[in-house]
Amino acid sequence: MRNLFDFLVKYNYWPVFILLEAAGMTLLFKYNSYQSSVWFSSANAVVGGVYEITSHVETFFNMARSNEMLTRRNIVLEQRQHAMEERLAAMTGGNPTGETARMAADGYSMIAAKVVSNSVSRADNLITIDKGSADGVERDMGVICGNGIVGTVYLCSAHYSVVIPVLNHMSNISVMIKHRGYSGYLHWTGGDPMKAYVDDVPRHARFSVGDMIVTSGYSAIFPPGVLAGQVKHVFNSADGLSYRIEVRLSTDFSSLRDVFVITDSRIKEQAAVMRAATDSIQSDNK
Repeated sequence: MRNLFDFLVKYNYWPVFILLEAAGMTLLFKYNSYQSSVWFSSANAVVGGVYEITSHVETFFNMARSNEMLTRRNIVLEQRQHAMEERLAAMTGGNPTGETARMAADGYSMIAAKVVSNSVSRADNLITIDKGSADGVERDMGVICGNGIVGTVYLCSAHYSVVIPVLNHMSNISVMIKHRGYSGYLHWTGGDPMKAYVDDVPRHARFSVGDMIVTSGYSAIFPPGVLAGQVKHVFNSADGLSYRIEVRLSTDFSSLRDVFVITDSRIKEQAAVMRAATDSIQSDNK
């Protein structure tokens, strides 16, 4: 305390100077309209700048959450659009798949997840996401993003899961040509991460380049109508008895960040029935 007192006595002119400056500034801006207006204008500009910077910082940190919400909304709107198109086709005598489309659009549970590891240049690419069994993720669940299908859950730990994406030779997802009903299996042969193929499309099938490829709903992994890609080229099969379709994938795996794991109870029930049937057949054959 004594040292502080000695310091104030030795440098007393500084506190006095600051006090007089404050008093002078107060009198100047309080009793002079012009100086007062200049002060408030400058103060408002400074405060506005601070608020703007704060807003930018908050926006930056909330960007991930906003992106997740937009992705989820995009998926829901896509399913609703698919349902309306299929219902219209059914009412006008088109392909009568309105009921399956309605089931897809009725809403299914989704677990939002972030991609923490990804590859697109390997022969067998894998994706790791930051959700696992503790979050409700199970093996064989479908994974989608705002642009379409991603893959299938392969392994789960408590807080992480490994996904087999379309860009893996083990991936074999049932798809169909939208509004046409012709189905096949989507598979990747390596190379271009935006290109895959659908084989064994019957020769009598009628479709065009530019038609959309969507999930068929025949498997117990994806509901019908989830976008997979677009028809880019059509080739004859090796035996000439069917078509091979080159598909431009809708999902850009090189920039994949936000995904959703499908947890619809109806899909889980279908998967359980199919597994039980497979086990029964295998036991009968032994």
